[in-house]
Formats: sequence, structure tokens, C-alpha cells
Amino acid sequence: MISANRRLLRRLRGGVMAAAIALPLLYPMATYAQDAPSAAAEAALNQGLTLVQQGQIDDALAQFQQAAALDPTLAAAHYNIGLALRQKGELQEAASAFWAAIRADPQFALAYANLGGALIEGDNLDQAEQYLQRAIAIQPDLGNAHYNLGLVYQSQGRFPEALAAFERAGQYSPNAPESFLQRGIIYLQTERNAEAEAVLQQALTLQPRYAQAHYNIGIARFNQGQTETALNSFRTATQINGGYADAYYSAGLAFIQLGRFDEARTVLEYAKNLYITMGNPTWAAKAQSHLGQLPQR
Repeated sequence: MISANRRLLRRLRGGVMAAAIALPLLYPMATYAQDAPSAAAEAALNQGLTLVQQGQIDDALAQFQQAAALDPTLAAAHYNIGLALRQKGELQEAASAFWAAIRADPQFALAYANLGGALIEGDNLDQAEQYLQRAIAIQPDLGNAHYNLGLVYQSQGRFPEALAAFERAGQYSPNAPESFLQRGIIYLQTERNAEAEAVLQQALTLQPRYAQAHYNIGIARFNQGQTETALNSFRTATQINGGYADAYYSAGLAFIQLGRFDEARTVLEYAKNLYITMGNPTWAAKAQSHLGQLPQR
């Protein structure tokens, strides 16, 4: 059985950092100036946007690619190709499409911001920072660029700069909860648990069913010795997202802390199976390690 609070805390905090790149909606051609495209290219672009709204990403991608082939200078076509590929998880191809959008329109701030986002996911942080700084230079109020820049700083351990970037992201995109989540995670990483809980509550004000915010509030509460209320937060996170392995895992450690070993066994088994399904053997092994230390029934 794991009984040392510090060891439990270290295990709990191990699953905190999970950053998602915030991407804007698909970009219509008419929202920025460029030479008039051919009627056929414009029609293909607009058809692609309609298909995206219907959830038909593959068909939309084909239309965007047709638009780009008809008019290679149509930056919006390349940009939307990038967003569609990013949604499909094809990061290298998405980055190439965003770069094509920039070549077509060197002042296209959103393309720089999303190229930076794709590079972050490819762990190319230094180059990502360059493109994100360029996006901000072109459009200082672009919340997406500040958010992605915050992710770069956060990954590099530059926490004061990351906090400032996320604060600017929140200022320019006040209805987006992600910047509040990331600020909360940084406060957790720097052991400022009360501040973490406060800013994570702001994220929940914007999005009450934000599983990651509930989960990280649970971490903040656990770190402050509030194990029962932490457990409630983990439970809420799993009710929102039934596949949230980290929340089940952390609930298991909270049950251990409370001496409720049967319940710990149940949720740790569930977490282990989720990690296996996700292809995450490292965390599956950690869950199994805790299971092996529980008292026998």
C-alpha cells in the first residue's frame, strides 16, 4: 500500500500536464483581402466550408484541395486544408499547408499561429516560437497565437512568460476556457494550489462541463489535503468523460489515501484498462503497481 502523502502527491501530479492546441474555426475567403480568385476556386472553397459544417471533413478537404489547385494563390484554401489535416491528425501535412497559406499571403496571422501550433505538437518548439511571434507582430490581439506561445513557454519551463502569454490569450479571447486551464496547470506545477483552484473555477464558469478543469481542481484540492472534495472533482471529471484515465487513476490514489481499498481497486483496474486501450503501457504499469500494493481482500 502507498501510504506516504508525498509519494501519492508525486504520482497524482504526474498526469496533470495535457495541453491541447486551440484552433480557430475554418477561415472563409472573404474575411481578408487578396486578389479575386477564379469563380471555380471560390465555389470549391465555399462548398468545402459547407461540408465542414456538416461534419464531412474528408469531402471538405477534397474541395479545399480542388480550390488550391484551381488557384494556388488562394491562401484561404491552403489554410483550410491545414485545419482539416490537423483535425485528421496529419501534422506534417497540416504544417505544409499552413506554410503554403503564408506563401500566398505573408500577412496571414492565423496561418502563422496555426503553423506554430502544428510545430508544437511536433515538438519543434523553437521554430514554433518564431512563427507565433510573427503572428503576434502582424495581429497583436490574436488570442490563439498568445495561447500557443504560452504552450511553448510552458513546455520549456518558462513559467512566468507562459502565465503572461495565457493572460493575454484570456484578454483577447475572453470566452475561451483553455487559457484559464493552462494557467491553473502552471500554478499546480509551481505548487500554488489555491491560485490554481481559483483560476480553474474561472474556466468552469465559461464551460461548466470542462472535464480537465474539474480534474485539475481535484489535483489542487488533493495537494491541499482536501481528499474527499478532490475525489468529488475526479468523479465529476469521469462523469463528463468516461474515458478519462488520469481521473480514474487519481481517484484510485485518493481512495487509497482514505483507506477505501476496494473502491481504489475498482477504479485503478478501470484506469489500467483504459491506459492499455490508449496504448500507454507506462501508466498502465503504474496503475498495476498500486494495485499490487493494496491489502488483500
